[in-house]
Amino acid sequence: MVASGDHRAVTDVERVVVIDDEDDLRGLIAFTLRDLGWEAHGAATGEQGIALVTSLRPSVVALDLMLPDISGIEVCRRLRADPENRGMGIVMVTARGDEYDRLLGFESGADDYVVKPFSVKELGLRVRALARSKVSAGAASPNQAPFRWRGLLLDPLQHRVRADGVELLLRPVEFKVLLLLMSNPGRVFTRVEIATVVLNDGREGNPRTVDTHVSRLREALGPYASAIETVAGFGYRLETE
Repeated sequence: MVASGDHRAVTDVERVVVIDDEDDLRGLIAFTLRDLGWEAHGAATGEQGIALVTSLRPSVVALDLMLPDISGIEVCRRLRADPENRGMGIVMVTARGDEYDRLLGFESGADDYVVKPFSVKELGLRVRALARSKVSAGAASPNQAPFRWRGLLLDPLQHRVRADGVELLLRPVEFKVLLLLMSNPGRVFTRVEIATVVLNDGREGNPRTVDTHVSRLREALGPYASAIETVAGFGYRLETE
């Protein structure tokens, strides 16, 4: 099943792939996203979804956890293994409310999640937030100088992060977390503040979600993971040198 629509409301972000084996729900999600201005495509299995993503290179994927052939977790891992998908947002759709399943989704590469039953409008907002994260993560003033922390360099104009001259591959959410902290050295941000800036929609969300993104960012930073300091009981800040 493939559903497509116009591009009325989306700037620089045009395409989303919905991977869900429930025909009615997949069609409803695609209809809602088309109404928001997206070009929406759907796949009923994990393998079909991977092939569709590889072909279309969407900005965001809405991925069901329970699929008839392979799990959504495995689909997410395989999508993230492709460097071409590094800037793509993934929102996991799951019928399970258990925190373990959500964390497993984040660890496999998901950026956000919704739990069934959910409002289709809410899913649309999550998709739009991830798309905005992708667009705004690279937005900067034409005169914006790169931010530095020891051998770590973040260039907002080029949307690149380098450690000792070696480029790091960060997804949009992690890039925005690092940009927020590096552009405000020493300032402590609560998890709610970080989620609000990164997701662009004011949702407070689960604090563990922010923790997972920070953990993933630290892993990507390698020897520079200590740049992000945990302030117990409050949030995170860029360590002052």
